[in-house]
Amino acid sequence: MKLLKYLLFPFVVAAVFSFPLPEAFSHGSPESISPTVKRLTPSVVNISTTNVIKTSPFGLPYQDEQFKKFFEKFFSDQMPGREFRNKGLGSGFVMSSDGYIITNNHVVRKAEEIEVILEGGRKYDAKIVGTDPVTDLALLKIDPEEPLPAVEMGDSSALQIGDGVFAIGNPFGLGHTVTAGIVSAKGRALGIGRYDNFIQTDAAINPGNSGGPLFDYEGRVVGVNTAVMARGQGLGFAIPINMAKLIVEQLKVGGRVVRGWLGIMIQDITPEISEALGINRDKGGLISEVKGGSPADKAGLRRGDVVVSVEGEEIPDAATLARKLALTKPGVDTKFVVLRDGEEKPFTIKLIEHPENEGIKESEDKLKAEEELGIKVSEITQQLRNRFKIQASGGVIIANVAPGSLAFESGLRAGDVILEVNGDSVDGLKNYQEALEEHASKRTLLFLIERGGRTIYIAVKTGRG
Repeated sequence: MKLLKYLLFPFVVAAVFSFPLPEAFSHGSPESISPTVKRLTPSVVNISTTNVIKTSPFGLPYQDEQFKKFFEKFFSDQMPGREFRNKGLGSGFVMSSDGYIITNNHVVRKAEEIEVILEGGRKYDAKIVGTDPVTDLALLKIDPEEPLPAVEMGDSSALQIGDGVFAIGNPFGLGHTVTAGIVSAKGRALGIGRYDNFIQTDAAINPGNSGGPLFDYEGRVVGVNTAVMARGQGLGFAIPINMAKLIVEQLKVGGRVVRGWLGIMIQDITPEISEALGINRDKGGLISEVKGGSPADKAGLRRGDVVVSVEGEEIPDAATLARKLALTKPGVDTKFVVLRDGEEKPFTIKLIEHPENEGIKESEDKLKAEEELGIKVSEITQQLRNRFKIQASGGVIIANVAPGSLAFESGLRAGDVILEVNGDSVDGLKNYQEALEEHASKRTLLFLIERGGRTIYIAVKTGRG
């Protein structure tokens, strides 16, 4: 038997080494991206921000604006407060050689001084050209002595799950740092904003990477690194560059983003709705309401219609339709295909800008607060009252808490009933929204909640103020 093993051994070895090896190993080590990184690094910048925080005489930030005004009025002469300069870090990248820089809104929000640091250490004061809190994008401008190396914009719609990507940024203030991975998912919604559509990657993203570029392996920018999941391992999220391009173009021209408004309420099509309506379709945006006098109303759209495509692009769900409409320029002929009574009908409609006076656009303070907290709330129905055994007569219920958000880290959970915000009673959505607006500048929001029949306080640090 031993003799047989020795006789067969040379044939086994030959068989193993003649078997085709994976492509990655057939030519030695995988090809290095070092030359690409070296070429792109000068286009990536570090961003340093400074804002002044006023504190009480005891060195603590004022938690209440009314108390601050009272104290300054009666005691500022005897016990003057203090000021200290709060530093922030982030990343960005050169959009054009004349000094336009793309970054995140949350990197520069409330900054009184912004400094852009190029590779090699050159520093420039930057000004904000425009910001869009809804998508968390910002456009900065510096005045360099010579043209800067600008990045090449890619096509994020062409990304596939499994494609290789890498990030260059300023994590923890360490300077230009490179991390690599793959696209692990697309179209992620984190509950951060109304138009969430993140690229998920396992390329390491850390605090300080915010606003920096996510590159494909050809060296084209495919995303703007924006968020991390605090309790996740290897989960980073980037704004698709196709969306970012549309936003920053508007910021560059007018300093703000103008969003289109069709005047419809939409929802996804569930199997039950599809069967009940007899539409035999599970994709598209189902119109549940048409606002009177809106472009949709004037064009003849109706409740029960299903929007199946916009400008030739198929609409898989309501979230995609909402993003598409928001990024459509007002006043431009836009082609829609709508399913009605089993037939597809074409419509050409000019969208208008969001009407400010109809409550369609949320106040910026309230919007920022909800995006930063990472929670969604709703009115308490009798069904919810029975399901969660809610005893309180008022309040709003938390419908969703984004993983890794400030609310999540502070201990708020879906099913909690918010009774107060910083001492202001909450009897419904209207009171809740007013409370968020009233306390939008506070560094800490104190929630009184009901959970499991008990009332408890939970403090959420916002980082504002």
